[in-house]
Amino acid sequence: MVVARFMARACCLLAVFLTVSVLLTSGAVAVEPGEILEDPRLEARARTLSLELRCLVCQNQSIDDSDAPLARDLRVLVRERLQAGDSDQEVLDFIVARYGEFVLLRPPFKPYTLLLWLAPVLALLTGLWLAYRAFQSGRGRAERGGAVAAKMLTPEEEAKLRQMLDQD
Repeated sequence: MVVARFMARACCLLAVFLTVSVLLTSGAVAVEPGEILEDPRLEARARTLSLELRCLVCQNQSIDDSDAPLARDLRVLVRERLQAGDSDQEVLDFIVARYGEFVLLRPPFKPYTLLLWLAPVLALLTGLWLAYRAFQSGRGRAERGGAVAAKMLTPEEEAKLRQMLDQD
């Protein structure tokens, strides 16, 4: 009994420790101390912009979260442009002109990105339509099966059935 309580408490403590460690590390970013600007307002703007830019190596992370050397170069470039007096939009425009719109984590809504923006909605609607069709098809089969089961036997079939049952 004492061992069971000890094991239960040890498991709870381990779960709490793991949860806290995951929560503390999930907010970790790849920004190195040497990159951080002295002006807190400029640094906040740089962090905001870094969250909008895709790491071209990782492709699914922002440059703020990525440890890749190219992401570091982009973070430094963002900070240099901000220190030079560029607005947030000018910084984004400069980087897009250099690397293309793929560098943006949220691409703009334009005719050639229409499918990218509408694909989730189209996939959802297609799934709902397929589920509806499957439901209707299954319900129709059940109704037809019930009608067949309720159908009466012909006199010849009834006689044949009696004959088969009598043989046993």
